[in-house]
Amino acid sequence: MKLSGKKIGILLESDYFENEIFYYKYRFPEEGAELHFLTRLWGNDRITFLGHEYRAPMECSESFENMTDEELRSYSAIIVPSGMVSDRLRYTEDVEKIPPATEFLKRVFAEKSVLKGIICHGLWLVAPATELVKGRPLVCHNNLIGDAKAYGAIYTNQDVVVDGDLVTGRSGGHAHLFAKKIIELLSTPN
Repeated sequence: MKLSGKKIGILLESDYFENEIFYYKYRFPEEGAELHFLTRLWGNDRITFLGHEYRAPMECSESFENMTDEELRSYSAIIVPSGMVSDRLRYTEDVEKIPPATEFLKRVFAEKSVLKGIICHGLWLVAPATELVKGRPLVCHNNLIGDAKAYGAIYTNQDVVVDGDLVTGRSGGHAHLFAKKIIELLSTPN
């Protein structure tokens, strides 16, 4: 199994794109990866989120909010999925502060050993911290090309784009290509 010993975190919230999330739920463990769905638990032990298309329930009981640096470094990859997940996660109670999920993403970007995956509308989570993608080639949903350029990123018209430790994908419909590239990168010896 190509990903034995690897740990992958996927951010989750309501209105997730079921086809994408369920693909990851089975595909990464199929290669031996330990998979974790991470969210903001808002003081709860667990939250059941509903998908966008079919309203499929998915329970999440792990939070990124109090993750230590050591625990973060135990992950091989952190993925920001498509759909409305990133829009919901970029909510902040204090408009003078960066949303907790974006603060977490900044910590992820600071860890060069952790592969970062952002697909489709996942790019929205970067909006409060555009320095994370400024000057970097990436792809996103066609509706976000203007956003990517406004962030200072270099929009690249491909289904999947790799820039060092950053992998981006065009849309949730390209999740299979995105996951294939992540599996390839994580299974290649350094």
